[in-house]
Amino acid sequence: MRFEPGRLIMHRNVRHGRIGWVRSARVVSDDERGLLLWVARTAPVAHEVNAAGLGMRAVPFAEWVTSSYRLAQGRWNGPPVLKFLPTGAAHSVWWFRDAHGRFQNWYVNLEEPGVRWDDGAVAGVDMVDQDLDVVVYPDLSWEWKDEDEFAERLAFPEHYWVTDEKAVRAEGERVIRIAEAGAFPFDGTWCDFTPPTEWDVPDELPPGWDRPPVR
Repeated sequence: MRFEPGRLIMHRNVRHGRIGWVRSARVVSDDERGLLLWVARTAPVAHEVNAAGLGMRAVPFAEWVTSSYRLAQGRWNGPPVLKFLPTGAAHSVWWFRDAHGRFQNWYVNLEEPGVRWDDGAVAGVDMVDQDLDVVVYPDLSWEWKDEDEFAERLAFPEHYWVTDEKAVRAEGERVIRIAEAGAFPFDGTWCDFTPPTEWDVPDELPPGWDRPPVR
């Protein structure tokens, strides 16, 4: 299954069969290398919150796993983001921009390979975010990110969706070697990407955005 360029799809994070967050995105390209997505400034999104309206990162994980949840809709509140999901890879690479829209750094999001779905009127790709990440800077230096959250959640194996810590770290280390070599996609590709002017930003998520996860 491939998506046509320009199509609006849902990029969703799934945790134990439950939607953690949703980001509406336009398909830039979809080929043998992988799926490239554009999340526009103010794009409609949703994320899971507890009864107090707090997201998972705002409370201790021990408290989060005993909470009730709902999906709160909103808007992407940062600069636009380009996301590349390499075919079959256990990570994606995001191009972060500054407040003026200029390339700032790459962000390696470690995750289970995405699973696509297409209901006709709405389509998307579901993945499982593994929380540990790597930030890669323009000079190809790098650092791990969210190691504290990763360690905190690993202490609750009956609730956590990551079952193999070593595999997650090994994937991060593999991508780090690619980055240090300045190889694709850390070779300047897409750093100056500009979306087509005709791509509008929807007012809200389309019906079906919250359909049951495929994984």
